Amino acid sequence: MAEEFRPTLGGTPMNGWFVTATDTNVGKTFVASALIRWLNQQGLTTAGYKPAASGALVDADGCQSWEDVEALYRASGEKWPRELICPQTFELPLAPPFAARRAGKIIDESRLIQGAQNWTGQVSHLIVEGAGGWLSPISNNWSNADLAAQLKFPVLLVARLGLGTINHTLLTLESIERRGLPILGIVLSESTHLPEDISTSDNPTELAQRTPHPILAVIPHQTGQPGEIPPPLRSPVWLDLAREPQL
Repeated sequence: MAEEFRPTLGGTPMNGWFVTATDTNVGKTFVASALIRWLNQQGLTTAGYKPAASGALVDADGCQSWEDVEALYRASGEKWPRELICPQTFELPLAPPFAARRAGKIIDESRLIQGAQNWTGQVSHLIVEGAGGWLSPISNNWSNADLAAQLKFPVLLVARLGLGTINHTLLTLESIERRGLPILGIVLSESTHLPEDISTSDNPTELAQRTPHPILAVIPHQTGQPGEIPPPLRSPVWLDLAREPQL
């Protein structure tokens, strides 16, 4: 395993967050991209970093792209190379180490860390978006949790609104706590439109009674324009959190 690492900016720790989720397709790319846009609009130079991505889209000319990488690229202002935003990409729609294996490759754990280090001196705040859920594999030996433990950024947990989310959220928070990582808070996301469900409206209150970690935003299903930032992610609280010194 690689030595413990903390990205530095000018010799001091770089500020950043590790955005993870209770599952895949919960909305963490949407949340990460919206926060990158918002912080940049507030004058805090911010970019997104996706350590590894899989599941390529292929256009008519045979060119590949990765939806999450493109979202972070646009949110970061389209001024950073995609290879900086995501240095390890794979074609098949599998967890990154499995997609890499099918391609006859292996995910380089040192590059996962070096990819964060490469942002040193370029941004004031780095938002790292994991691949899949908190314990999903990101290499043959590491889960997202292991990478987050190396980077030591505060963790922002995106959880799905709906029945079952209390169990999923509390289990994930418990796992984050066991690794001794600071928890920024929770975002509840309606990533897909849900039928009327009393559990959805009760989720924030019930979770708040069961965890000391703040619920920072509740995001309803989004039907607006691409790049639109929902009001819960345009709160001044995000700028305050981004400016807090990180030990």
